[in-house]
Amino acid sequence: MAVEAALSGLTGTLGTGLVAVGAGVAILGGAIGTGFAQSAIGAAGLGALSEKPEVGGQVLLYLVIPETIVIFSFVIAILTLGWGFGKF
Repeated sequence: MAVEAALSGLTGTLGTGLVAVGAGVAILGGAIGTGFAQSAIGAAGLGALSEKPEVGGQVLLYLVIPETIVIFSFVIAILTLGWGFGKF
């Protein structure tokens, strides 16, 4: 009885909840992949920067490139939410 009373105010369905979880998983996967990539690139970049300081611009560019993965996963999450909730 108490569970039904607590859930009676919710307007979503199981489908809308799964759409939200799917969007979260899309961002989570992109963020984890980017973290692994940037950790390796950052370590190698600092090693290269300590030996040749003039490669600082290249190291910065190499660190920024994996961030596009998170941007793409954010776009996928927004599209997933839009299609799941009937906005597109």
